[in-house]
Amino acid sequence: QLQLVESGGGLVQPGGSLRLSCAAPGFTLDYYAIGWFRQAPGKEREGVSCISESGGNTMYADSVKGRFTISRDNAKNTVYLQMNSLKPEDTGVYYCAAEVSATNWVSLSGDEYDYWGQGTQVTVSS
Repeated sequence: QLQLVESGGGLVQPGGSLRLSCAAPGFTLDYYAIGWFRQAPGKEREGVSCISESGGNTMYADSVKGRFTISRDNAKNTVYLQMNSLKPEDTGVYYCAAEVSATNWVSLSGDEYDYWGQGTQVTVSS
């Protein structure tokens, strides 16, 4: 059973940066598309960004375009979400999710992913 582990969350001031990591100890992520999702208190889960199995295709929510960058290092079995110019509305629990996928497949719909991590808290506040 694929297990995902997120790390890198924390408390940051508005305008600051964080880099989240999603790893799968003991598994290879080569055949998996990876998505990042977030959920703020009292709000529905939102798709933030996703990357295809090869890294050749990416997708971003409009709310994070130009500020967040998703990337992957398949040699390290890790996917990253670089978050810059953070805003208070970026606060929430961030989850990574994985799905075995066809070439260049991406999706920001959480219903299409079978494997989920436990999440990491991101708080943007002064």
